[in-house]
Amino acid sequence: MRRATLRSLLLATALMGAGAAQAAEFDLVILGGQVVDGTGASAYRADLAIKGDRIVKIAREGLSPEDGEAALDARGLIVAPGFIDNHAHIADNIHEYPLAENFVRQGITSIIASLHSGPQPYPLKPYLETLKVAPNVGFFAGHSFARTQVLGMANRAPDAAELARMQKIIADTMADGALGMSTGLVYVPANYAKPDEVIAMAKVAACWGGIYVSHMRDEGAGVLDSVAEVIEVADKAGLPGQINHHKAMGSTQWGWSVKTLAMIDEARARGLDITHDLYPYAASSSSSAVMFPAWALAGGPAGFKARMEDPEVRARVEAEMMRILMVQRGGADLTRLQFRSLRADPSYNGKTLADLARDRGLAGTPEDAIQLLIELQLKGGFTAIYHVMDEADVVRILQHPLAMIETDGDPVGFGDGFPHPRTYGAFPRVLARYVREQKVITLEDAVRRMTSLAADQIGQTERGRLAEGMFADITVFDAETIADKATFDEPHQYAVGIRHVVINGAPVIRSGALTGAMPGRPLLGPARPDAVRPDPTTPGCPTS
Repeated sequence: MRRATLRSLLLATALMGAGAAQAAEFDLVILGGQVVDGTGASAYRADLAIKGDRIVKIAREGLSPEDGEAALDARGLIVAPGFIDNHAHIADNIHEYPLAENFVRQGITSIIASLHSGPQPYPLKPYLETLKVAPNVGFFAGHSFARTQVLGMANRAPDAAELARMQKIIADTMADGALGMSTGLVYVPANYAKPDEVIAMAKVAACWGGIYVSHMRDEGAGVLDSVAEVIEVADKAGLPGQINHHKAMGSTQWGWSVKTLAMIDEARARGLDITHDLYPYAASSSSSAVMFPAWALAGGPAGFKARMEDPEVRARVEAEMMRILMVQRGGADLTRLQFRSLRADPSYNGKTLADLARDRGLAGTPEDAIQLLIELQLKGGFTAIYHVMDEADVVRILQHPLAMIETDGDPVGFGDGFPHPRTYGAFPRVLARYVREQKVITLEDAVRRMTSLAADQIGQTERGRLAEGMFADITVFDAETIADKATFDEPHQYAVGIRHVVINGAPVIRSGALTGAMPGRPLLGPARPDAVRPDPTTPGCPTS
């Protein structure tokens, strides 16, 4: 009798357990948090329920842990849409860093590869079909890539047949799901392109409902002309234009953000769709190529070497380098150029041009700098951090209502190389320095810039907001402790304060720890579905 009773109790317990499992209506619930929904609206208390890859319920009245197969504790925390990184250097290497840890630990759930220069996956579609990574990823068709494929490093305009081949590369990439066309006009060989070439290629992206994103031709003394060029391309090609990492470099240009922002506002008042983004640091990062006039680098290393062996040509190069150095790359203060990766001597990674000059027994004059830069370029060049911007411009640009956020960062292995700290800390830095400490923007507005504003820009309107039916890309963080830890001296430090990160319904960070999940998906164009022109006979619209 006693055994029968025990068997009955065990069976009843098992049935109760089965019933409890069946009663879990949702796959995941997020409980106890303050919801900042991404629209800019005020925070409110609610719980979230997720089923599959979607948010299916936002309950102001609350949910219980038993409502979900799994639960995340968000008590005392902010529950926000996953952050969208407007630009990072992942176009052809994100598969090598599938967990994208330095990005997801910033709360980033989607990364945009608005390629400026260098290689891209081509064709794009097969790459996307095999890509398995943690974050969502969106790609652009690179003007620099197309130009290099057809013209190499030649400093000339394409003929009609060459332009058609370049346009076809853009069309192929757009057909495979790119969000638009991007340019890096400050870099060679893109710098050799005249506006008419860029416009002709941007028209192709416009045919496919794409947008135009640009690292401008000049962010220093020529920044006003460069903003005007972005506006011109967008206007004449008939598509939205976006300035990547909006800035004003060089002390003589500090304060010019007043003018560049006014140009954006004026263009929008004329009916043009012009936007911009930034990273929250007063230092940029780029290759050594930006220290030289673009024409001097034509033909690659061999062309540059030949010019340096011609005294007259070298004198002209030195004169133009001096203008670049003094006007927008730090002037006589050689500590403003900090090496990231010096091929000729990696022991200087993290050190400055002033350190190198001192170790050579030089006074560290601008003239010394020019000779050292030429020597280093002949030995393979370098990448560097340039401390050449003003904090007041960073704040002013950030406060503009259309400013979105980017890292401009690199996928990295922890401890590898010497990255710009933005690679680890851009998004938390906004929330710590500019929201919590300086209070120059509100928490809700900062989240809007990181989420819905960015999602709408690339046509991903089912992301970037916390609402029922939206994709479950969610970042949960502590508004009181979130902070960037990476510095210019010690860049390999993860941000703190990110508690949970969910991508397409799957936690990739739970209670501060990576889960190893890789639920990311391609973010496919068109960015502007209503602008697609399906007729292949439309002028400027070559098909694949």
